Amino acid sequence: MNSPLNPTSSFRIEAADRMKRLPTQFFASLVSKVNRQIAAGHDVINLGQGNPDRPTPAHIVSALQEATPNPAYHKYSPFSGFTFLKEAIAARYREDYGVSLDPETEVAILFGGKTGLVEISQCLLNSGDVCLVPDPGYPDYWSGVELAGGRMVFMPLKEDNAFLPDYSALSADDVNKAKLMFINYPNNPTAACAPDSFYDDTIRFAAANGIVVASDFAYGAIGFDGKRPVSFLERPGAKEVGVEFYTMSKTYNMAGWRVGFALGNAEVVRLINLIQDHYYVSLFGGIQAAAAHALTSPQDCVRELNAVYESRRNALFGALSRIGWEATPSAGSFFAWLPVPKRYTSAEFADLLLTEANVMVAPGIGFGTHGEGYVRVGLLSSEARLEEAVERIGRLNLFG
Repeated sequence: MNSPLNPTSSFRIEAADRMKRLPTQFFASLVSKVNRQIAAGHDVINLGQGNPDRPTPAHIVSALQEATPNPAYHKYSPFSGFTFLKEAIAARYREDYGVSLDPETEVAILFGGKTGLVEISQCLLNSGDVCLVPDPGYPDYWSGVELAGGRMVFMPLKEDNAFLPDYSALSADDVNKAKLMFINYPNNPTAACAPDSFYDDTIRFAAANGIVVASDFAYGAIGFDGKRPVSFLERPGAKEVGVEFYTMSKTYNMAGWRVGFALGNAEVVRLINLIQDHYYVSLFGGIQAAAAHALTSPQDCVRELNAVYESRRNALFGALSRIGWEATPSAGSFFAWLPVPKRYTSAEFADLLLTEANVMVAPGIGFGTHGEGYVRVGLLSSEARLEEAVERIGRLNLFG
């Protein structure tokens, strides 16, 4: 019988270098702060996270319940997913955006959109290759680049340019070395939307410089004031230069179900399917059946959800106006991007709101250097709760 190691043994576990390069999970620290405040007995209004607050529509839940007993789904699913789900997302894109997709070669099923956003860097970047990343932007873009050993070059998103990147401001050397770029509209965190002309400029820029475009369209179903967000894939030449990432999480309140897609360029889709062959054995078939039902059923629930977010946006910005907090109303997504009073950093301001008003917001610095000066607020509470949060903040007399 082997003896256990001596407690004084020098044996230790050493993490691989790639693990040490991973960025700190920004949202985990937000959750910890909120939980400490709640544990101390405070009623915290948490507007700092991006977790949909409404349940999955009943007809989608029923579809899963009906599919679960099917013994065909109790076996391994096809590694690249069932054809019926790929056909369903292709049909949805054809109806919503007029985009034609080959379900077998231009659709990859993902374990949530985040997975694909991390995987694409590992598929395309070698050590030292450049990836162009929006700043501010979704922090998990960084994770994939770091795991691949790539180098990030940040594209500032500034209010005076409608929170769109300025490709002409990038250095020629960085552009020459770039192999991949991320774009994201409706945007997290700035809540900006992009016009057709931006996507046309992006496609020309990518084609001229041999850069693959990764369009994060997670909030594609959420646009306000009668304006439908534009899909990258709608624009001529898009499939030649890149892919779009779409998720069921926001459109159908299915965040916990983990269903997403990479759509577009056949070679990128092939590479994503290949890397997933080494990681996974595809999603449970019952979930795929329910997701297909969501995509092919009447889309009333999607329109109703968009109306809920627009009503919440209007309630929030009406309340902000009453306390003198001036900000540009969100164009899309379920976020608001609000300027911080000049005397505070974004982290200081967020901490102040948590400790003095029991309102949690996300400091902009967590999304990149150019996020400094802003906080992100989620439209993920009732109108009454959003208005209460603003009223609490108003009592601090920070504006006007």
